[in-house]
Amino acid sequence: MELQGRAAIVTGGGTGVGRATALELARRGCSVLINYSRSQRDADATAAEIAAFGVRGIAVRADVADDTACRGMVERAVAEFGRLDCLVNNAGTTVFVPHGDLEALDDAAWDHTMAVNLRGPFQCARAARGAIEAGGGGEIVNVSSIAGTTGTGSSLPYCASKAALNMLTLTLARVLGPAIRVNAVAPGFITGRWLEGGLGDAYEQVKQDIEANVPLRRVCDPEDVATAILGLIAGSDLVTGQILAIDGGAAIHPGVL
Repeated sequence: MELQGRAAIVTGGGTGVGRATALELARRGCSVLINYSRSQRDADATAAEIAAFGVRGIAVRADVADDTACRGMVERAVAEFGRLDCLVNNAGTTVFVPHGDLEALDDAAWDHTMAVNLRGPFQCARAARGAIEAGGGGEIVNVSSIAGTTGTGSSLPYCASKAALNMLTLTLARVLGPAIRVNAVAPGFITGRWLEGGLGDAYEQVKQDIEANVPLRRVCDPEDVATAILGLIAGSDLVTGQILAIDGGAAIHPGVL
C-alpha cells in the first residue's frame, strides 16, 4: 500500500511500539489517530510529533475493551481524516505472575487481559471494516507476541490471549479478504518501560541473557517492531494471515526461551 495521503488508527499509540509505528506511518505521509486509554500526555506528544511531518495527528481516548468506544474512535477518524485505510491493533495489557503460581490468577486478571488483548482487536477490526472497505480496502496489523507460540512470557493469561490473537488474525484474514489484508507481528523481548516496570531489578539481566543466546545477539527496540509492521502494510499485497516473529531468532534456538 502507498501510504501518502492515507489515514490510520494506532491503538496504544502514545508509547513504545505504538508511538514508533505512528511516527513511521506519518513519516511516509499517513495521518494517524493515536489511541490511548491512560497515557494522554504521551499520546498528545506523539500527535504533536506527527504534525511535524506535514500530516495530521490526533489523540483520542478510548478503551478498546469497550465496543462503543471502538466504534466512536473509528467514527472520529473518518470525521477528521475523511477516510480510514489502516488499523494497527497495538494496545495490550498483562499481569506479571510466575506461570507456576496458579492461585495468583483471579477472574479479574483473566477477564481484563482477554478483554484488552483479544476482544479489543476484534472490536476495533469490526468497527473499522466498513470504513476501510469504503476507501477501496486496506490493512490491519495485530501486535501479538512470541508468548502466543512459545508459552513463555509475563503470565498464563497473557500467553493465552496472544495465542488466541494469532488465531483471530487468521480467521479475520479469511473473512475480510480480498479488500482487507490482516497480519500480525509477534515480538520477543522489547526494550522500554513495559518490561522495565514488570521485571523490575531483573530487567537488565534478563535482557543480557537473551542477547547472549539468540542468533542475532540482540533484542527488539520499539523501532524494530514498527519497521516490521510497516513492512506488512507497505509491502506485498499478497501477504495475509501471517504471524511474523521479531525475536532475534529466539524461537529457533533451543533453550533460549
